[in-house]
Amino acid sequence: MPHRLMLLDTASLYFRAFYGLPDTIRRADGTPVNAVRGLLDMIARLTTDFEATHLVACWDDDWRPQWRVDLIPSYKSHRVAREVAGAPDVEAVPDALEAQIPMIRRVLELAGIAVVGAAEHEADDVVGTYATNAGLPVDVVTGDRDLFQVIDDDRQVRVIYTARGMKNLEVVTDAVVVGKYRVLPEQYADYAILRGDTSDGLPGVGGIGEKTAASLLGEYGTLEMLLEAATDTESGLSASVRAKLAAATDYLKVAPTVVNVARDLGLPTLEEAGAQLRPVAGDSRADLERLATEWNLGGSVRRLLEALDKRQ
Repeated sequence: MPHRLMLLDTASLYFRAFYGLPDTIRRADGTPVNAVRGLLDMIARLTTDFEATHLVACWDDDWRPQWRVDLIPSYKSHRVAREVAGAPDVEAVPDALEAQIPMIRRVLELAGIAVVGAAEHEADDVVGTYATNAGLPVDVVTGDRDLFQVIDDDRQVRVIYTARGMKNLEVVTDAVVVGKYRVLPEQYADYAILRGDTSDGLPGVGGIGEKTAASLLGEYGTLEMLLEAATDTESGLSASVRAKLAAATDYLKVAPTVVNVARDLGLPTLEEAGAQLRPVAGDSRADLERLATEWNLGGSVRRLLEALDKRQ
């Protein structure tokens, strides 16, 4: 089997699993296990259907890094449950899901699935770094459009987009991004900056929506070149667009740093992280099978083990 790396935007997937299955699925002590079950089934199916040989569950060590907040205070502010001085803010997560995150980490560990995060960075930054530097074909699994910026047909990096559910997965390539948004993947971050994104608390440029943002990037190529044109009286840029960009000057100075994912984090190599998928054996398999019973994980563990057993 040719080597292929799969990168999971893990929180995106376990949130989807939590809301996709009833939280009445519980273990004996009453703790819900719907997100655990759902995530394991997702991994079993995804790795099988897309023939992954390597897998990294990319983790939010800091879901809202302070350096991004310092630049754009509204960044993800609507998702903050409690601010914490000198540490990552607490994200608003349902209690029934919060209780399952340690279980998710434990099951992934026993299954030999690499979990990688980076201090003061989000899972998106881990994805961006591995997708850029892996040196093998990459599938990024996410329900977040922000990661469309890493798509690159030339380097065989695509996104498996989960927004419409696991029964309606969409394989997003250069052509799909262009067809939907009229921008190239490498322009997607600039596009998001201009039009804004309420899901991430990005205000955008007032008066510039999706169509105008795409049109401007189609003409000028990048945000940087667009801003250069805005200061050039001979550029042909309309007075109204110049005024809108000028009114958003402070935002536009910092937004690229916030919106562009990191590409050069000092992460462990795929080998160091243990990313290659292998059958689960010995004590780990026994422990996983025991937890499947104790935690009422149904057939989810069995299906994951069967998927991994194929990686001989």
